[in-house]
Amino acid sequence: MSAQKNIRIDERVLSDNDHIAGQLRLRFAEQGTLVVNLISSPGSGKTSLLEATVRTLGKDFRTGSVVGDIATERDADRLRALGIPASQILTGGACHLDARLVKAALGRGGFEWLDFLFIENVGNLICPTAYDLGEDFKVALLSVAEGDDKPLKYPGIFSRAAVTIITKTDLLPHVSFDLDRVRAEIRALNPTGTILAASARSGDGIRDWCALLRDRLASKVSIASEVV
Repeated sequence: MSAQKNIRIDERVLSDNDHIAGQLRLRFAEQGTLVVNLISSPGSGKTSLLEATVRTLGKDFRTGSVVGDIATERDADRLRALGIPASQILTGGACHLDARLVKAALGRGGFEWLDFLFIENVGNLICPTAYDLGEDFKVALLSVAEGDDKPLKYPGIFSRAAVTIITKTDLLPHVSFDLDRVRAEIRALNPTGTILAASARSGDGIRDWCALLRDRLASKVSIASEVV
């Protein structure tokens, strides 16, 4: 009975989350905002990637971010320093963001009619995978410093992420990381996903990432105009 009750509670939580995520997705569609959910372990370089992304996209696009952490506003402060709205969610111990938290964060203002909204999830390769935040797609980040065994250890996120970015590639000469093997394992888990390699420090791969973002935004806006 206890196990059955736990299953029913989990199903209700996810159902409630999906309902709010659906509301968010409608809002983002109406405003023409491309929403990207970044998921990774701690220290993979999510904030550094976003800093490089904001600088590369420049003033041609309206960009904002929602940042999830257990404590401190350090990552949000780094993004605010670039002149974009960034709302920090402090989970106080929860290992993932949910749609309710994202909705509340956006209610603080400054997030209307953005071109891009980046949701920087809490550092965790497991829990965030199951929660829909109203995003257009999930992005998994894997730094070369973490080791090349992660895709098969954590298949859930790498099989669901539309894009995987292998980060901190400037460190490749200094670590043991088989880039070709990792690419092959990710493709086996997710044949239709896109795999990029990038370094926020050197700038390698950042333009390819931003080109992907611009293409996906253009496709979303085009589809929305056809529907209207």
